[in-house]
Amino acid sequence: MEDVAREAGVSGQTVSRVVNARGYVGAATRERVEAAMQRLGYRPNSAARALRSGRFRTIGVVMFSFSSYGNQRTLDAIAVRAAQLGYALTLIPVESTAGETVAGAFRRLEEHAVDGIIIVIEAHQLDEADIEIPEALPVVFVDSNRAETHPFVDTDQAQGARLATEHLLELGHDTVWHVAGPARSYSAERRREAWQQTLEAHGREVPEPLSGDWTAASGYAAGRALRELDDVTAVFVANDQMAIGVLRAFREVGRAVPEDVSIVGFDGLPDAAQLWPPLTTVQQHPERVGALAVDALLAELDGAGRRQTPLVATELIVRESTAAPKGGRGISAR
Repeated sequence: MEDVAREAGVSGQTVSRVVNARGYVGAATRERVEAAMQRLGYRPNSAARALRSGRFRTIGVVMFSFSSYGNQRTLDAIAVRAAQLGYALTLIPVESTAGETVAGAFRRLEEHAVDGIIIVIEAHQLDEADIEIPEALPVVFVDSNRAETHPFVDTDQAQGARLATEHLLELGHDTVWHVAGPARSYSAERRREAWQQTLEAHGREVPEPLSGDWTAASGYAAGRALRELDDVTAVFVANDQMAIGVLRAFREVGRAVPEDVSIVGFDGLPDAAQLWPPLTTVQQHPERVGALAVDALLAELDGAGRRQTPLVATELIVRESTAAPKGGRGISAR
């Protein structure tokens, strides 16, 4: 570092700030230091830095289910934010939420010398595993109800479900049917509860919800059951993938969308705009969730105490899959 400082014509403290991505360094000075590092072939010694600072500058991530669009986007955001702040990631995927499997992931992370852990496993799955969360390391949860014990970051699932349900009611539908996610999913539960509470608040009948497993195939199965009911004019589906299956089920028997039935999804998949008709959906922002999770973890590391992180808001993207029911009212009212 002394050689780099001499080559760049700056102080050793300035080189340290550039290397550790801490403190302000002007853009021109940073470029000069980085150019000197490249010319001299300087590489930071992570072991020496860890001994000096007490930090390994590595964040551990435990994640279940890479098939989820939200989880994939959240992981991307965690990686980007960590890199911006000079941290690397050690990722431990778990295929099962059995206690031994998740506890093993924690042990592996402790062996890999990480500074803290971000856990992206739905709370019901983790609670049922009945495992102990590491006490020696800061932990932040994503998509969890464990706020009483650890910091957490999440999307405002209930707000999104209310937006979807109220949109359909405002169009003139008498009630809204629901295709929920898996029973073990905390996100699915929050969306289902908010859908039910919204209908009750408006004095509407609450139909028995159907359930899927987040896949388009399970949405198709639920859609086949719903299309047999003549009074179904509006459906809120807990994610866009299942909504694709519901859309197919109605269209293949001549129930037009949105003329005969309106459909709203949840997630904001980019491809949802390319469906026919383009899908109305609740847009969530996993990129914000991931970045906030990293910030919350580093706040814990810096001794700033638990950061009260607000729920990340959603927004309704209205497209052509929703419209007023025929005659301006739901079928069941005619």
